[in-house]
Amino acid sequence: MMHLQTDSSAAPAMSWEKLLSRRRYPEQPQLHVVTDALPVRGAFVADYDRVVFSSSFRRLQRKTQVMPLPETDFVHTRLTHSLETACVGRSLGRLGGRLLLEESESLRQSLPYLDSDFGDIVAAACLAHDIGNPPFGHSGEAAISAYFRSGAAEPFVRVLNAAQRADLQQFEGNAAGFRVLTHTYPAHSSGSSGLGLTYATLGAFTKYPRPSLVPETNRPQGTSEKKHGYFQTEAPRFREMAGELGLLAKSAEGAEGFFHRHPLAFLVEAADDLCYRIIDFEDGLKLGLIPRKAGLRLLREMLGDAPDRRGSLEWRDWREELGYLRARLINHLVLQTARRFADQAPELLRGRADEPLVQQLDCWEQLQLMHRLTVEHLYQSRPVLEIEAAGFEVLAGLLDAFLHATFDPQSSARSRKLLQLLPEQFRAVGPQQSATAYEQIVLLTDYIGGLTDQNALCLFRTIRGIDLPKMY
Repeated sequence: MMHLQTDSSAAPAMSWEKLLSRRRYPEQPQLHVVTDALPVRGAFVADYDRVVFSSSFRRLQRKTQVMPLPETDFVHTRLTHSLETACVGRSLGRLGGRLLLEESESLRQSLPYLDSDFGDIVAAACLAHDIGNPPFGHSGEAAISAYFRSGAAEPFVRVLNAAQRADLQQFEGNAAGFRVLTHTYPAHSSGSSGLGLTYATLGAFTKYPRPSLVPETNRPQGTSEKKHGYFQTEAPRFREMAGELGLLAKSAEGAEGFFHRHPLAFLVEAADDLCYRIIDFEDGLKLGLIPRKAGLRLLREMLGDAPDRRGSLEWRDWREELGYLRARLINHLVLQTARRFADQAPELLRGRADEPLVQQLDCWEQLQLMHRLTVEHLYQSRPVLEIEAAGFEVLAGLLDAFLHATFDPQSSARSRKLLQLLPEQFRAVGPQQSATAYEQIVLLTDYIGGLTDQNALCLFRTIRGIDLPKMY
C-alpha cells in the first residue's frame, strides 16, 4: 500500500512567514492592545484567551481524562490535563523557536519574535486539543462510532454518502474539536467563525490534516494520517485555512484534502504525549493502582539518578517526591524534545518527516514501559472498565432516542417531548430548515458529544425514567 507522501527530492518547502499567519476568518477583526506601536496582547495570546473563556473549554472540567466521574481532587480531568499540556507546549514552542533563531540570521531579521510566537501558538493549540472530546474519554469516541456502525443506526446513515458515513462511523474527537473552534450555530448569531482563532493556531491544532474517507489504495501509514482532522461540514473552511498557511498537499491519487502537518502540530502532539504518559502514570501511583516502589524507581532511572542519590532534601511523603520527580522529568524531556524539533525543522517544512518527536527521545523505551504499566493497572482497572462499558449504553441510548425524535417527530408523544428538550441550536428547525440529513445528524452528535460525563448520564437516566429531576 502506498504511503501518502510527496516526492521528497522535489518537494517545495512551507515558510514560517505564512505558517505564522495572524489572519482570522473574514468577519473576525484582529484585535490587540498596542503600546508605542508594539502589540502587548498579540493575536496568538488572544487565541489562548478565547479558548479559556469558551463554554466548550469550561465543560472539560467534567469530562474524563483517565478516571471517569472522579471523586478525588487530585485525579486529572480533561480540563487540568489541557492546562498542563498548554504549559508544556508553551515551553516547547519558546525553546524550539529560540534554537531556530540562534541558528539562523535570516530568521532573526525577518521574524525576531519567532520564539514568543511559537510559544503562544502552541500553548493555545494545546489548550484546545481535547475541546472536541465526547463524554467518557476515548471510549466515548468508540461508543459513537460503534452506534453509527450498528443496525440501529442503519435507517439514518443509509441515505448518506460514503464520506459522510465515514465521519460518523469513525467518529473522531479531533475533527469534532476543529468544528467547535470554527463553527457558529445560526441560532446563536449570524457569524460563522466559531471562536475566531487565527489560522496559525488552527493549523497547529490540526494533528491529522486529512478527511475521514481514505481510498483503499492509499491507506494512511504516517502518524499525521492515522486519524482524521475535520468533518465534511468543515471541509471548505479547512481547505481555506490550509491554503492561507501554505500547507503542502500530499500528491497521491484520491488524496484530495490531504495535507502535510503544520510543523508546530508536532510540538502540540509532543506536549500531549509527555503529559498524558507521565501524569496519567502519576495518577495511577497516587490511586494505588500502580506499584509505588516500581513506579518511583522507573522515574529515577529515566532521570539517570543513582540508586543512592538523596540530594539535599529528605522526603517524608512519597507523594511529594513523586511530584518532584515528575517535574524534573518533564523539564528534562522538554529540553530534549525542543532540540529534536529544531534539528528536524528543515525536514518538517518540506513534509519529509512524519514521526512523533517523543519517539526520538533517548528514553522512548522507558516511556513505552510507563505507558504499558498505566494501561495494565489504570486504564484497564475494573472501575474504569465498568464506567466505560456503561458509557457505550449511555451514548448509544441518547443518540438513538434523539435521532428517532428528529427524523420522525410525529411518531409519538415521546419524540415530541425529546425535541422540546433539545437546545434550539441543535434542532434542524428555524435557520436550519434546509439542513440535509447529514447536517441534522452532525447537529445531534454536537449535542451528545458536548455533554459532560455527568450530564450525559443524568440525561440518559431521566429520559429512560430511571431518575426524575427535582421539581422546584
